[in-house]
Amino acid sequence: QVQLVESGGGLVQPGGSLRLSCTASGISTSVLGMGWYRQAPGKERELVATITGDGMTIYAPSVKGRFTISRDNAKNTIYLQMNSLKPEDTFTYYCNAEVVLDSMGYRDYWGKGTLVVVSS
Repeated sequence: QVQLVESGGGLVQPGGSLRLSCTASGISTSVLGMGWYRQAPGKERELVATITGDGMTIYAPSVKGRFTISRDNAKNTIYLQMNSLKPEDTFTYYCNAEVVLDSMGYRDYWGKGTLVVVSS
């Protein structure tokens, strides 16, 4: 079965850095876009950054210049390097992948999330 597993979350002080990782497994076809989203309790999930197989990226304005998304296509893995972290970055971060189906359609898969807390 397709699974996405995130890691790298934790507690960090303002101004600090973390690197999140997400590896997709159980994929017999291929992965198109992958990305990071974040969500606070009771709030809508919001885009952080996405990356295509060709390396094209999109960032939320709130993280642009501080966060960097990267991708290892051979490993179906993406990373999110988070620098200059702010308390406003405190969310659960979720990994997303667009997976090609056997029918050549597409389906979004989500990881279970990793918590990032930015606090003094």
